[in-house]
Amino acid sequence: MSVLVSAESWLCPPGWTGIVALDGAILATVPDPDLIEPLQAALLHCVGGIDADVDLTRLPTDLPAVDVLGPAALAYLDAENFAAAHADIEVESLPTDHHEVRGLVASVAKQDADESGLEEIDSTAFVVRMGQDVVAAAGYRPWLNTAAHLSVLTAPEYRDRGLARLVASAAVADALRNRLVPQWRARPEPSRRVARALGFREFGSQISVQLGR
Repeated sequence: MSVLVSAESWLCPPGWTGIVALDGAILATVPDPDLIEPLQAALLHCVGGIDADVDLTRLPTDLPAVDVLGPAALAYLDAENFAAAHADIEVESLPTDHHEVRGLVASVAKQDADESGLEEIDSTAFVVRMGQDVVAAAGYRPWLNTAAHLSVLTAPEYRDRGLARLVASAAVADALRNRLVPQWRARPEPSRRVARALGFREFGSQISVQLGR
């Protein structure tokens, strides 16, 4: 278990506490050194024993949490397990900050936009259109030149048509070409199903907590 001090941690929103449990190990960041000991005590309670699984759902009850994001499942894949999606629909490439990508983000509920993380991508945006409108998009944000954190968003009226899997497949292929390990973080079951269909396997979980003072 490692708890580090970082007010601008990549694991969580600025000023929050972020925790990742991955394959039995725990990495956490706090914005203030005074939070190290309370968090360590809460994490020990979550683990419940040396060989026990980490249950991050117990964490907010052990801390003075003001707000909580997660927990979300963390999944990864390698090139050998990648099940690319194929369809008779063109997947286009657009610049990250293209106005049509921003328009898709603006067209959905704020919770959906925040969950997708599409506004945070640094890669090309891989999109599908219906008529003239971009209705699904995916991309990723590199982390430490090792992982590619995937972001996917589909307009509500076009969900359950395989479009999320199609654009995500293009983003995953691009990440693998750049020798990055694709990472998928999701809470909703439909998003987790898309990841599994592409070959992702869940290895851990992540939670962000805004602590009271």
